[in-house]
Amino acid sequence: MFFSWQQPRIFSWFGLLLLGVTACRTIAPPPKVNLSEPGWKVFQGQAVWQTKRNASEISGEILLALKLDGQTFVQFTKTPFPFVVAQSTTNAWQLEFLAQNKSYSAPGTPPLRLIWFQLPRSVLGSALPGSWSWHRSENNWRLENISTGESLEGYFSK
Repeated sequence: MFFSWQQPRIFSWFGLLLLGVTACRTIAPPPKVNLSEPGWKVFQGQAVWQTKRNASEISGEILLALKLDGQTFVQFTKTPFPFVVAQSTTNAWQLEFLAQNKSYSAPGTPPLRLIWFQLPRSVLGSALPGSWSWHRSENNWRLENISTGESLEGYFSK
């Protein structure tokens, strides 16, 4: 019989390679957002972001856009550059920290811990998960994760 101890190793490497090639799929980012298309409701204003309790605050401009089909777009700009861009559709999401050259995306719903995806839910009046808190007054709003201390506070121009 022609069989050596090296054949199982070859088959296992081949199996791993085959599994990696067939199971790996590139996730396409959500489509580019064109806010001039019909159906977008756009809010613009100023906001202060605190990444965690006792962290320094970052002030900037906030842009929130909502579409009836479930698409959302949030951009936090520290003039003159976009600092954070978050967008979601009904089946995918993407988050970019442009100053750090980092981008995250995945199919499905966005992770609940990300404040940028909780802001659209809050403005729409949807129930917030876990330790998220939303307060809105006539002039401003505040979104906070009670557990971590991360917060986003601001106002939208009328």
